[in-house]
Amino acid sequence: MKRIVAYVPDLMDRSKVAAAATDVTFVAKPADLAGAVADLVVVDATRPGAVEAIKDVAAPVIAFSKHTNREAMDAALAAGADQVLARSAFFSRLDDLLGG
Repeated sequence: MKRIVAYVPDLMDRSKVAAAATDVTFVAKPADLAGAVADLVVVDATRPGAVEAIKDVAAPVIAFSKHTNREAMDAALAAGADQVLARSAFFSRLDDLLGG
């Protein structure tokens, strides 16, 4: 079972992540990702401070963003995210990505 830590502030998105993962902990702010003990970290790259927080994460990171926000997607990759997906692709592949 993967231990997943997620910074996903949107409640609708959060409910989808929670439904797909058996062991997920949501953090309230991006800075909380730095000390997270996890097998996987999920980040909404469109949120203020989220991309910067990726640099301090020791676990693999999957970030997502609106497909039109190329800047956030490129910044997440540059910060060290292992995968960066358009929001639509992330949620359509959620079960496979989170191993739920």
